[in-house]
Amino acid sequence: MKRIFDILFALIAFVVFLGPVLLIILALVIIERHPVLFFQERIGKHRKPFKIYKFQTMVNNEVTPTGKILRKTGLDELPQFLNVLKGDMSIVGPRALMQSDIERFNWQSDYYNIRWIVQPGITGFAQIYGGQGLKTSWFWDKKYIQTHNLLKDFGVICLSFLINIFGKTRIRRMIWPDKNLK
Repeated sequence: MKRIFDILFALIAFVVFLGPVLLIILALVIIERHPVLFFQERIGKHRKPFKIYKFQTMVNNEVTPTGKILRKTGLDELPQFLNVLKGDMSIVGPRALMQSDIERFNWQSDYYNIRWIVQPGITGFAQIYGGQGLKTSWFWDKKYIQTHNLLKDFGVICLSFLINIFGKTRIRRMIWPDKNLK
């Protein structure tokens, strides 16, 4: 059922974001004159490597003017809907990591194997609820894997959309008004 949800949502996203995607492509090709897509190897379900797609936001290790806007709004990740359609990713799940991140976090042991029994996602619990800390990310990834369902996925998608519009801090304060969250 999750795969059907992912495919339908990705197709709807293609229709909804077609206009912005075309404008982004034009900006990257005509104004900034560099390749449109950026490919990077990430580790997916069952630790299988795949190429993740994003809009290219950097040239010569410098974020481009368009790239700043794309990163701030999360629009640089729109090409990942192609990864969802290909079956490499899900809409919601743990963040797709690079092998170097897994090694740096020391997440190679069997203890962390649960993280790779689901598809990585464009968004997930850790991106919404957690900070950038390893323990926090691990906690939320594990929580998602143990409790996920389509209703929760839909809620995560809605919160992710609101974060892109209003910012992470404002949305987190709405979720937990009594906490001092960043």
